Amino acid sequence: MTSPKSLLALLCIPLLLAATAATVVPVPGPVHSPSSLGGGHEVGLSGALRMMEDSGAMRSLDGAPIAGMAFVPLRAKTGATWRGYRIGFWPGERRLGSRIRYPLPNGFLEVTPESQDLQVSAHFRVRDFLTHDQSARWPKVLVLHLRLVDKLELISERLAALGRPSTLRVMSGFRTPQYNALGVGRRGGRAQDSRHMYGDAADIYVDGDGNGRMDDLNRDGRVTIEDARWLAGIAAQVEAQHPELAGGIGVYGATSTHGPFVHVDARGTPARW
Repeated sequence: MTSPKSLLALLCIPLLLAATAATVVPVPGPVHSPSSLGGGHEVGLSGALRMMEDSGAMRSLDGAPIAGMAFVPLRAKTGATWRGYRIGFWPGERRLGSRIRYPLPNGFLEVTPESQDLQVSAHFRVRDFLTHDQSARWPKVLVLHLRLVDKLELISERLAALGRPSTLRVMSGFRTPQYNALGVGRRGGRAQDSRHMYGDAADIYVDGDGNGRMDDLNRDGRVTIEDARWLAGIAAQVEAQHPELAGGIGVYGATSTHGPFVHVDARGTPARW
């Protein structure tokens, strides 16, 4: 029998479990059946992480059902693709043993049209973190660390406590290496080894009025980069309270295609820009 493991080992999405959260043990058989998904099981520092019930795929040691999605080991890729979906190569993937900044992911989740609507937490679904390309191609792939989702839920909670809109939108979540490479350099502004490729980063903004852009968070009557700085301050407060969620916080201004936003990640060490 497989020894008890965290949800990280099962789904390649590390989860900062609360002290009372159960360890998960895989059982033989199909990992997930979208038609059978029902109630919820919540864990995490925010109390908002929710894995939907899957009646028989996996069970925690205390008997509570935990949902799963099909996990694909990285070695199962066929070159730069998975079942026709273009992924590309992570830094160091083609030259194993070479010096790389970040470890390779163990694999990725296979996302279907049905599973994209699974609730990851109280306010986020799987689809919120998918790469923004190949819209007609299924299945898609996803690397997602639940500690990032936990951090986002805590930011939302802090916004609500301050009387601000708490509707966080993910402008960019996981990026496949090939998609990330399209924006590397001065023109695109993406880092060659972006944390977005490793599933623990998201570019976010607050959109309480539903117009698709950042809200006036500092209440100066305008929407500017100062609102992104205000949101970054909230993210920093969350990190101060929960240092185990430490990571990058970066502020970005508006362009012709999007409003100001904040990069948030959970890499494990603080970084600011």
